[in-house]
Amino acid sequence: MIYFYFYQMIIEFYKYHGSGNDFIMIDDRKNEFDLNDNELISALCERRMGIGADGLILLRNHKALDFEMIYFNADGKGSSMCGNGGRCIIDFAHMLEIINTETTFMAIDGEHRGKIIGREISIQMKDVNNIQKFLGGLVLDTGSPHYIEEVDDLLNLDVKNEVRRIKSLNPFKEKSVNINFVLNADELHVRTYERGVEAETFSCGTGVVASAIAMHYANCINVNVIDVITKGGVLNVSFEEVNGIYKNIWLSGEASMVYAGEFEC
Repeated sequence: MIYFYFYQMIIEFYKYHGSGNDFIMIDDRKNEFDLNDNELISALCERRMGIGADGLILLRNHKALDFEMIYFNADGKGSSMCGNGGRCIIDFAHMLEIINTETTFMAIDGEHRGKIIGREISIQMKDVNNIQKFLGGLVLDTGSPHYIEEVDDLLNLDVKNEVRRIKSLNPFKEKSVNINFVLNADELHVRTYERGVEAETFSCGTGVVASAIAMHYANCINVNVIDVITKGGVLNVSFEEVNGIYKNIWLSGEASMVYAGEFEC
């Protein structure tokens, strides 16, 4: 007689959000989570039959730094840098007592510094030294590639149709990009359609950074500390600019744990 044994693993998770950009956070310092199980990641991020999130983030050990951040979009695929996810994992590492109030950690686009001051979580983003004009907007990379277009009416904007129009244009037909619409009135407002989620999210950290820098580059804003309003709340972007090169870029705002739970896989 042959006996079959099926091993099922229970994994603890934490649900976090940064200005409404939400993530499933997993302490994977034992390297138990299968990085190639895209179907599981996608199922966990699904909002009706899963936990529901814009992405899933693993915290793993790193040989030289405090920890490593591994990020997956809601479609289950590994992705480029996530600014709000980076802020959430800083708070997560603090909760796990891996760090105190400052950290240096590894992400897909390299090392990042982070700090916690009260309820504000800040992450230092990569330098931006290449901003290109495309049609009526600007294209730049803040850890993830972004297209930024200024609009007159952000509240009533049909984001899906506008995204469909932009994606039909070269070079966006072949290369995936996040798309941001900005309104620069008394305050800077941003709405972002994120690739990998394939929907508008409540906020996007790299998109907020890209939008603030784009508006400064286009001489629409002349300060280097900018509050940006998203659907999920207010984020702050600060930077130094010399000859069109943006350095010492920081993204700041609140990040919160919503709840904790377990799933079986």
